[in-house]
Amino acid sequence: MDCVPALDESLRKTVGGNTAKVMADHLGLHTAGDLLHHYPRRYAERGELTRLADLPLDEHVTVVAQVAKAAKKTFNHGKGVRLEVVVTDGSGALTLVFFGRAAHHHERELLPGRRGMFAGKVSVFNRTRQLAHPDYEMLDQDSGADAVDSFASQLLPLYPACKQLSSWQIAKSVGALLDTFEADGWQHLADPLPTGLRAGRGLDTLPEAFRKVHRPRTKADIAAARDRLKWDEAFILQVALARRRHADAQLPAVPRVPREAGLLDAFDAKLPFTLTDGQRAVSAEIFDDLATEHPMHRLLQGEVGSGKTMVALRAMLGVVDAGGQAAMLAPTEVLAQQHHRSIVEMMGELAEGGMLGGAEQATKVVLLTGSMGAAARRKALLDLVTGEAGIVIGTHALIEDKVQFHDLGLVVVDEQHRFGVEQRDALRSKGKQPPHLLVMTATPIPRTVAMTVFGDLETSVLDQLPAGRSPIASHVVPAKDKPHFLTRTWERVREEVEGGHQAYVVCPRIGDEEDDPKKASAEDEAEKRPPLAVLDIAEQLAKGPLAGLRVEPLHGRMQPDAKDEVMRRFAAGDVDVLVATTVIEVGVNVPNSTVIVIMDADRFGVSQLHQLRGRVGRGSAPGLCLLVSEMPEASPSRARLDAVAATLDGFELSRIDLEQRREGDVLGQAQSGVRSSLRMLAVIEDEEVIAAAREEAVTIVSGDPELTGFPELRTALDALLDAEREQFLDKG
Repeated sequence: MDCVPALDESLRKTVGGNTAKVMADHLGLHTAGDLLHHYPRRYAERGELTRLADLPLDEHVTVVAQVAKAAKKTFNHGKGVRLEVVVTDGSGALTLVFFGRAAHHHERELLPGRRGMFAGKVSVFNRTRQLAHPDYEMLDQDSGADAVDSFASQLLPLYPACKQLSSWQIAKSVGALLDTFEADGWQHLADPLPTGLRAGRGLDTLPEAFRKVHRPRTKADIAAARDRLKWDEAFILQVALARRRHADAQLPAVPRVPREAGLLDAFDAKLPFTLTDGQRAVSAEIFDDLATEHPMHRLLQGEVGSGKTMVALRAMLGVVDAGGQAAMLAPTEVLAQQHHRSIVEMMGELAEGGMLGGAEQATKVVLLTGSMGAAARRKALLDLVTGEAGIVIGTHALIEDKVQFHDLGLVVVDEQHRFGVEQRDALRSKGKQPPHLLVMTATPIPRTVAMTVFGDLETSVLDQLPAGRSPIASHVVPAKDKPHFLTRTWERVREEVEGGHQAYVVCPRIGDEEDDPKKASAEDEAEKRPPLAVLDIAEQLAKGPLAGLRVEPLHGRMQPDAKDEVMRRFAAGDVDVLVATTVIEVGVNVPNSTVIVIMDADRFGVSQLHQLRGRVGRGSAPGLCLLVSEMPEASPSRARLDAVAATLDGFELSRIDLEQRREGDVLGQAQSGVRSSLRMLAVIEDEEVIAAAREEAVTIVSGDPELTGFPELRTALDALLDAEREQFLDKG
């Protein structure tokens, strides 16, 4: 019994030290459980039996044939060896090739005169059809048609493999592991799904699922196994998140209720427009949360330009009214400065607390970034610790140990996907009690992704654009196929500027990178063309099609003061065309900009293009977004651009985006840990599974938060939440 591995036991016992080391180093597989959950990527059907005379190229085939001759040959001055075996079925001949150690091994079996079944992919070498390293099974004289049929129709699991370990070798290791579990009757396997839930949903037991996913007899086996294993992933993750939410709900927090006739009322009274219904509804949800004795954990997602900043600012003013302080964390200095500038503008004299001319209810709004001078920084830190500053806006600089607050009541995190959870948490730990947390994202997130990635947060959605927002027309400009379209693009930019408006031109690269040639060659193997660069394009435009206009570059490697100066001048209308990298992607608000030209648009992701497009159409004049690409019409990247041009619905676009990208990208590096443990679950396709798993998880956790009655589920959670991931979720 001792030889039967538990799921958390090292693979050394089952597969041996050398293979275990390769699996750990190259595939991240350390335990028996890891290997059982290393599912086949797809399944090859050995294929119908094929006559040698009819072999199709590049397809998997299975043939029954007799060995005619076998010979070992050396190559590479005698260093390499290969075995060439010619087989025939009377209709034609085929060569089988084996290299290296395999040549010596197979020579003993593949003797002239023996019959066998051979399966592999047909290729051509030296005008001869061949199978390289085929699977095969020798047929005894008395093997009948049944043996041939069962071999040919078998589904072969193809595993994610590495250079050091082929799919075939992994399959052997998985087979050995399954055999040891089978011999033990799977007694050491804890099933995380409660029996009632599993039976109620008609799902296979866990041993059945492992058997069917690794050794399927039919395609129905594979489907049944996938259904069960998807449920495991969705359910365990949702239980982890439900327990997180439950634990958060037990934490203490200071209720923050705005006082009557205070800062918030004064601010609302001077607003030159009315809030949208959506803004009102979301604000009500936030103020309800802020009034409770437990910390708010809310995700505010909304379309580009739906007025999230206004909602967040009102929440911050409410907290200041209630005697606390609010901090807004932005991912870049450009964005922090932009937020600071626009918030101070919106508040007017209400942002001049303690200053001459400041309103009676006013507070101070300070900026804190890494590149500030020592004196300004000291002053800002002092304003925070004394409580003089009610609102602080900053970058990662806010997280440093030196930064202390008088009474931090609310943390607003802008553009969540740019921040690791650790950073979010470091700021939260600066409150006397856990502060309330509002996370904003301008990337619309489909419901199931929100449930999976931000499942520890309650979600509010703003999907209404404020009145006065203008429509944005989007077009793809095929620069290579139709160069006159590009000429027309620059004419349109000139027309907008002559009409009193401004324009953005966005490029993927800055242009002063030292290692550009190398980078370009690696990244652009397909196109053999380096990405267009800000500095080059700005110069070409200023001397060529936009000569006479005020064209200026902006990119992330400029000194912060220089960047801020360019943005100020652009906002003031002193720059006609801003040629920039994606530093303008989020939060930049210049209502007079009406056109954005995105060069090499195929190099950006869908949601990034949607964000960039949101920089125009912010005033009363209609916006225009031109997506310039040299990719051919039939390419997938052009299809992606056409999708962006066809709709302004960010939720629809994010769905398209996620369907085209790998799951790991969707869940993002900052969301590592638990969420990247999804192997079978596809967050978009498996919407129903995720929603149902969440409901089941909430029911179980609300009735038994410690999972005392579910020891197997507890064990599975512990396996999922190893130390690093547990910490990750704790910080969620």
